Amino acid sequence: MSFLVVLNDEEQYSVWPGGRELPAGWRAEGFQGPREDCLAHIDQVWTDMRPLSVRQARA
Repeated sequence: MSFLVVLNDEEQYSVWPGGRELPAGWRAEGFQGPREDCLAHIDQVWTDMRPLSVRQARA
């Protein structure tokens, strides 16, 4: 089964089964593949787990 890496407006990441409609507020990030590969990709790109609104408030 193939999965998508998805991202919400707060720049939080998750995996979502390919071929299923994305939940409201989420968009495809561009990476897809086996679940393990998607999780490894998220580990590489999601370096600051604070929501976007928190990061902006502290900037």
